Amino acid sequence: MEREGKYLDFEKPIVELEDRIAELEEFAQKKNIDYTEEVAKLRGKLNDTIHEVFSNLTPWQKVQLARHPYRPVANDYVNLMMRDFIELHGDKHFRNDPAIISGLARIDEEKVMVIGHQKGRGPRENLIHNYGSAHPEGYRKAQDKMKLAEKFGLPVISFIDTPGAYPGVGSEDRGIAMSIAIMLQEMSSTRVPIICVVIGEGGSGGALGIGVGDRLLMLENAYYSVILPEGCSAILWRDPKKSDRAAEALKLTAQDLLRLDIIDEIVPEPLGGAHRDYKQAANNLKEVILKHLAELKRLDVDELLERRYNKLRSIGVYTENGKPQS
Repeated sequence: MEREGKYLDFEKPIVELEDRIAELEEFAQKKNIDYTEEVAKLRGKLNDTIHEVFSNLTPWQKVQLARHPYRPVANDYVNLMMRDFIELHGDKHFRNDPAIISGLARIDEEKVMVIGHQKGRGPRENLIHNYGSAHPEGYRKAQDKMKLAEKFGLPVISFIDTPGAYPGVGSEDRGIAMSIAIMLQEMSSTRVPIICVVIGEGGSGGALGIGVGDRLLMLENAYYSVILPEGCSAILWRDPKKSDRAAEALKLTAQDLLRLDIIDEIVPEPLGGAHRDYKQAANNLKEVILKHLAELKRLDVDELLERRYNKLRSIGVYTENGKPQS
């Protein structure tokens, strides 16, 4: 099949129907035969199948969907949601890290600073962007651009999409843990509104490194977790094949995290996932970002920082016997 390896196992019934429709339409055009009624029936069946499949996704299937090879990446959202994007490179210490993009842009009439993990599409691009796994210089670049945003009073929009920070020897030598720790400190105290969006994978400290802000949003089929399901499975059960069980236990879906008050809002995706309609996915996200940005801009800086502090401190608080615990 032409698209073999480019779709997920649970998408197979959908892809088969799409291929049948395409083949029938092509045959009808070649033979000049009217198959309108047959195509309409197949499209109805396709719509029902998509609804059925995507209404019953398991946490592990959502992890797979967040990693979909056709899923929109950060620069797709920048290109579709924003205009006048000017990319800013480098950390002023070592090099430019392609795993994180940053730059100035407009979302409608709002001037913003954009930072985000950048994955590639296909093996060559993914090697260039290191699959969205940033080195220390990537986080230092983000830190430098956030300081620039603060200087000019620009809100920050952060796109999170990474399996985690890069754990290689060079990355450790150059201080990956320290660079993330400094980012957490800087983002918690930056005196402009910050909106963070998990658009795909939100893995471990690499995701948290650009995930501290006034609002944390998640796309419907993204995930956000302290560890990848495969790693959790290998540690707890010494069997990476139990990733589905780990994904369930980690409570990493947008729906789980909204219920636990970790995130502020779930951004709906087009039927069948963001990879099926980039434009609609971007429009949905743009609408939600503008709504939260308008709310945050009404706050003075001191109140903004106080609310951010209280929001961060409340993460992990639970009640036991009617009393708050942490």
